[in-house]
Amino acid sequence: MTYRPVVDQFVVPAPLDPLSAAFFVAAFVLATLLTVRRPAYGLFVLIVTTPIALAHEIASTTITLEKSVLLGVLLGIIARRGAVDALRSRPAPLLLGALGAYCIASALTLLDAAYPGATLRETLKAVQYAAVFAAAFCCYKADPDDQLLVAAAAAAAIVVAGSALLQEIIGAPSGQYIGAAIVPRIAGLLEGPNQLSAYCEIAVATLGAWALVRRTALLDAALALIVCAGVLSFSRAGIFGLAIVVAILTIVGGTRTWRALRAAVIGLAAGLGVTAWWAIYAHAPGILRVSLQPSLYAGGVGNRGELWRAAWRMWLDRPILGVGAGNFELELPRYGVSGVRTHANSWYLQSLAEGGIVLFAATIALLAAIAASFSSEIARLRTASPWILAAVSASVALALHQVVDYLVFYPKVGIAWWLLLGIGAAALPARE
Repeated sequence: MTYRPVVDQFVVPAPLDPLSAAFFVAAFVLATLLTVRRPAYGLFVLIVTTPIALAHEIASTTITLEKSVLLGVLLGIIARRGAVDALRSRPAPLLLGALGAYCIASALTLLDAAYPGATLRETLKAVQYAAVFAAAFCCYKADPDDQLLVAAAAAAAIVVAGSALLQEIIGAPSGQYIGAAIVPRIAGLLEGPNQLSAYCEIAVATLGAWALVRRTALLDAALALIVCAGVLSFSRAGIFGLAIVVAILTIVGGTRTWRALRAAVIGLAAGLGVTAWWAIYAHAPGILRVSLQPSLYAGGVGNRGELWRAAWRMWLDRPILGVGAGNFELELPRYGVSGVRTHANSWYLQSLAEGGIVLFAATIALLAAIAASFSSEIARLRTASPWILAAVSASVALALHQVVDYLVFYPKVGIAWWLLLGIGAAALPARE
């Protein structure tokens, strides 16, 4: 049997059948009942199921496990008297308002969209993120069980990292040419290596922040595995994002950081060890792709240079409302990029191309709202809740990472981020 480092995967849409429909209904009912009993239970299930889609198609949309669980958690929290009233407390109105403005800006691009179905999909995705934030905020306000939620974050990180590291053995969905050899780029349950690296940033921010105050064997195992997986994604921007997260944790943690993040260092060493093995295998030292030269393997996703130029031309062509949310990949042939169907590899350029000045302004306003929400605690991060430190460090890393990647396009990343923001915002001290 010959080892193949890269195994091409062909995604075949799975139609919604009676058995899968029954499974999603059961997940919805279970999430509802758990949330009614204790909101922390519902939030636990939402965190754990976020990276597991099990998508099935019906009509022109998909039914996924995380959507079913989210609807159940929302219904459960609504059923608890007074729980939704928490959304009146700061900073929920600000963040929900910014998300609402983003949804409206996305919907407005329907006026110029050649493919309105794609625009509707992207608009509903933003609505889903608002629902995730609201669910996380209300659940944590009603039932702030830190121990249970940290265990959920650790368990989810272990599952994601394990699924990714397994691909070093069975083959990954994508790879890169190093000399004459092909080296795998693992992704696991995530859609691709860059998305895995973004999930790793969120996970390390969460687990690392809690390790500063309360180390456990579960936290150590999760940190070691998720850091190792993040390194082996070979995402340059992702590794930079991880460095940003660790830098913020180090500044806040001070002398506690080395002891708290010792497991992460072990994971880093393991990842670099496997990287060195692949360099020996490929007879080439350039495995971390220090240059900006794109990988030649797994065509069909283009390279950043041509995608960024196309995005710029789309914006110049339609500067106010762009070509329509979700339309970038469909409009590429009209702007000189043939045989490629992907996003712009930049959240900010994607916003300009698909929504013009309107959607770009809404994107910047959303990031500004996040910054404003946590600004009052920046000077007190050493004594603040670890959820706040995690939300700040992950948001800084993702805001910078998305200069060269479009990560919130993928619900598994977007939901994980807004879950953390919802919990972090709920953990902020009450203000008059």
